[in-house]
Amino acid sequence: MGAERTTLTDGSPVPADGSHRTLRADGQQAGYVVLSAEERAKGFVEPVRHTYLHTKCGTTTNMGRALAETYARQPEFYSGTFCCHCGGHFPVGEFGEFVWEDTNQKVGTRAPGLS
Repeated sequence: MGAERTTLTDGSPVPADGSHRTLRADGQQAGYVVLSAEERAKGFVEPVRHTYLHTKCGTTTNMGRALAETYARQPEFYSGTFCCHCGGHFPVGEFGEFVWEDTNQKVGTRAPGLS
């Protein structure tokens, strides 16, 4: 992930033992890693978006502010994301399964022409 500082979405430290990756009954992880508030405050290279569409099932999923701001600050930060309908994590990026709601832009990519 590089030299940027990271925390869990609630601002707590990322557990060294990986316990945040434990899956809950709904398929989501116990905790998700995000860029720290300080890193996100440096600005965004993409709009802050909260909703994405899983192209495989047609369902939208909403995410919280820290996750949305992490995608906006560093679109390539994650390799996958959660679908609330399918109850699992699936790939993002150029060959991923998600697009931002009301766009054709793949989640985990930068819009053409933006840096």
